[in-house]
Amino acid sequence: MSTFEFPDLPSQFRQLLGKCRDLYVSSGELAVRENPQQLEGSAEQFVQLMDDLHRALLVKVFVSVCQCDRRWSTQEKFLAEVLVFHLWDQWLSGDALRDALVEMSDKAMELKWYALVRPFDQIAALRNRVGELEAFVVRLANLVARADGPIQEVEAAQIKSIQEELSRHLRPIPIDEPSEHAAADHAGPQAIEKVFDTRSQLPPLKAPAPSPDAPKLPDAPSAGSQERSAAPSAGKEKLPAAKAAAAEAQPEKTPAERLAAAMAELDKLIGLAQIKEEVRTLANFLKVQAKRTEAGLPTTELTLHMVFNGNPGTGKTTVARIVGNIFGAMGILKKGHLIETDRSGMVAEYAGQTGPKSHKKIDEALDGVLFIDEAYTLIAVDSEDPYGHEAVQTLLKRMEDNRDRLVVILAGYPDEMERLLQSNPGLSSRFSRQLEFVDYTPLELSSIFGMMCDKSQYKLCAATRAKAIVGLTWLHKHRDRHFGNGRTARNLFELAIRRQANRIAEIAELTVEQLSTLDAADVEFEDCPPEALAPLADAKLRFHIECPACEHGKDVPQKFLGQKVRCPKCKQEFDAAWGEIVYAGEANDE
Repeated sequence: MSTFEFPDLPSQFRQLLGKCRDLYVSSGELAVRENPQQLEGSAEQFVQLMDDLHRALLVKVFVSVCQCDRRWSTQEKFLAEVLVFHLWDQWLSGDALRDALVEMSDKAMELKWYALVRPFDQIAALRNRVGELEAFVVRLANLVARADGPIQEVEAAQIKSIQEELSRHLRPIPIDEPSEHAAADHAGPQAIEKVFDTRSQLPPLKAPAPSPDAPKLPDAPSAGSQERSAAPSAGKEKLPAAKAAAAEAQPEKTPAERLAAAMAELDKLIGLAQIKEEVRTLANFLKVQAKRTEAGLPTTELTLHMVFNGNPGTGKTTVARIVGNIFGAMGILKKGHLIETDRSGMVAEYAGQTGPKSHKKIDEALDGVLFIDEAYTLIAVDSEDPYGHEAVQTLLKRMEDNRDRLVVILAGYPDEMERLLQSNPGLSSRFSRQLEFVDYTPLELSSIFGMMCDKSQYKLCAATRAKAIVGLTWLHKHRDRHFGNGRTARNLFELAIRRQANRIAEIAELTVEQLSTLDAADVEFEDCPPEALAPLADAKLRFHIECPACEHGKDVPQKFLGQKVRCPKCKQEFDAAWGEIVYAGEANDE
């Protein structure tokens, strides 16, 4: 018997099924918002298809693990009942379950792994969810493999094979990087088309009728019966997207609700205090202007075009997306969607092609925000660049012609952006609002890493937290302007979950705690020399933590990281999740 308590295994299994559905459906909704020009008229179909893809992925993982030892145990059959309930919202057993498993297995073996995860590889907006997807799949495979006792060698090999498949398909082309906008523009529509093409290959979406001559399956154990009786109430929360929408039609959000949601999303971002304040101030100013218009009072003419100055990974695209949502909610823009591009999306290589190319990209952004990353590359600095100048002139004319339908945000390194604005009087006059995105601090980078772990339900011990803080602090101290910032934290997380999967793969008696915990050994800094982590061995190492209620600070040893502590000043309890490095003798108790 596995070290899992049997009633707990189906519960863990059901939770992961629901989390996987949430990931795919929310990703479908995000892709729809980020690709309105590609999905107009088929948005609902795409979200439903993403829901169908998640079902196919679950079937593929389940069948691949269960069949690798060429037998189905009683416990695995019960998990199959839980899976079928998740897929079809009904319990099957006996002949019906057997027919469903046979049909699911046949379909699953025909499916290619890449067909099931393609959106996360080729739709740029979904790339930062790759780690979350991998975490769910590997955890699910481990649960299924250990359902009937200690993991067997063939099962461990199968899990490793699944992990390698995902890693191979989801790593090669980082199309969310600023330099890959051309690849993203090409890959996105192709990926969406391919996802729709996959529909015919998916497992059945309705439970098959039982065959009259099908052999009987063994009944699930009594523990399974108890779990099954309790499961429908939980399962009702996990209906397919289309069914849930029909059952509980939610009224469309009012503009006030949409604005509140956008502002809440802004507030949730880690760091960026000055940016949040500037966006909030702009939103308040626009509210006042709207009220003055209603009252028949004169208003102040204001340009909404902006420049986002900052290094890579500092949240510029995320804030631009939120700004678009704010403008959409306030009625300033009809849609408020974001179209992201760079020089490759605006400037052509041959005479006569730049104008049409620029117009096409601007047309996609009408009624929303056009976000031009690395905008300083629009005009080459060291050589004559007639095509780049043509793109800029086209942009300026369209900004004037469509002043009520278009907001343009230019983004890039501060010095280069300043040179770009100075090179063209039209640009400098239209982009007077500049927001400075500073690099994240080590504490903020640690918090971003922690947020990703929390989202994928990974626990971190004090030693893991300390190692992450020390390594990120070293990287931050030795950074240059190409430092990845938020991407550095994301890469650290994705590497950690792959290392954890390799570490636990050979553990026969695996507990839920081990499956959901990242140890210090899992946190690896590829760009840090060994001496960078030397502070971890220093007995004087301390971490400065602050009470979120009264901001009282205290320096504490490593063991307090991740623990609930009480503020000695205001007596409030809070989680000491992360801290800044200090040393004993440099005490900084406030």
